Amino acid sequence: MSVLVVGISHHSAPIDLLERVALDNQGADALARQVHSAGNVEEAMVLATCNRLEVVVEASTFHGAVSEIGELLCELSGLDHDQLSPHLYVHHDERAVAHLFNLACGLDSMAVGESQILGQLRAALAAAQRDARLGPALNPLLQKALRVGKRAHAETSIDEVSRSLVTLGLDQARQVLGDLTEVRTVVLGAGAMSGLAVATLVRDGITDVTVVNRTGATARRLADRHGVRAAGWPEMAARAGSADLLITTTGAVGQVLDAAALAQARLDAGRTGAPQVVLDLALPRDIDPEVGHLAGVHLWGLAELQAEAEHARPATQDATQQAQEQDALAAVRDLVTAEVAGYLTERRAARIAPTLAALRSRAAKVVDAEMARLDQRLPHLPEDERAEVRRTVQRVVDKLLHTPSVRARQLQSVDTGGVGDYGHALRELFDLDPHDIAVVSSPPPDIAVVSSAPPTDQGGAR
Repeated sequence: MSVLVVGISHHSAPIDLLERVALDNQGADALARQVHSAGNVEEAMVLATCNRLEVVVEASTFHGAVSEIGELLCELSGLDHDQLSPHLYVHHDERAVAHLFNLACGLDSMAVGESQILGQLRAALAAAQRDARLGPALNPLLQKALRVGKRAHAETSIDEVSRSLVTLGLDQARQVLGDLTEVRTVVLGAGAMSGLAVATLVRDGITDVTVVNRTGATARRLADRHGVRAAGWPEMAARAGSADLLITTTGAVGQVLDAAALAQARLDAGRTGAPQVVLDLALPRDIDPEVGHLAGVHLWGLAELQAEAEHARPATQDATQQAQEQDALAAVRDLVTAEVAGYLTERRAARIAPTLAALRSRAAKVVDAEMARLDQRLPHLPEDERAEVRRTVQRVVDKLLHTPSVRARQLQSVDTGGVGDYGHALRELFDLDPHDIAVVSSPPPDIAVVSSAPPTDQGGAR
């Protein structure tokens, strides 16, 4: 058995291709069910966000699982193997653990250090738990990843230097609109990314904000939470046309606003040619790219924001800011390195535990058998003397087993190069029955359920 991560993200593929494999909550659940039912997969979770799709599995065979997941992703996207495979990445075992811990800390995000990925990972874990797709391998690993991510934000200064996609987009909006505190802002959608957008807008002093969503009640809940306005979906085009700043992240399957509709809405609002910034944070895109050709409209999508995150940011920072960011990132990387090493050590040591338990069980049976034979030979032996004999025999057995047990556990926990399977050596030396090992192995602990807010109909965790 081994942990695998098969994925595609903004690091490995262009945004146009990511759109082909983008999934909403229902699509992610459907893919997870298909993966979990594959012949080479024992446990499965799917993480779908605005810039990545990752399948995390406990696989019985490496190549079989990779092949099955690749076929499902090809079927999902409509791409053939040659088109998709160059953009897929595969992390196996130790590298998979390190990737998941880095991911939870925001180190693999488009906006490095952002904390939204924690909520997305928590939601994906909760969905996998709900559908009983996790077991003793992935459940503790993924919960450990969440704890590592929380530690990164609680124990380092990463929050002081990290920026979200929304923040990156607002930086671009200021270059066009100047001071944003008085701009009329409309947010399309009421999911996780929309919630982040509204919270960021209000925190930055932008109070003229309207949330528009297909489900009015969901829009009102989000708006009430932040003290802004809400509007129904029939008003979407009109609200978009009158906005100075339009932020979209609906999670819809197709585009919700095309160039002709926005042009007409801007005309009706008397804003033809007036400057307007459109931040399309959805994948697939919410906004027709032709919108960017309308007079006065400045459109930024994920691809443009990715370029900004990768290239423009250092130029806007002074030496002190850059040093602070590097120090924060170094602290998070050091934390991840230590946590990965600790987790792998614990996991290696745990692998030998059933064998050691079986060895102790075998020794107990030997002691019982010898005491039974003693009872046959000395049936009238006083009980106190019999008890003393048993304690003596047990002490001898315990002392004989102590050193090999401790050394085997120590050697297994530090064996990072596959030098030997010390559990296998013990099984061979003491002729342990594999069935006995299975019997004495501790059953997997009950899965600790991770709570997650119910998904909204417009854009889940993006």
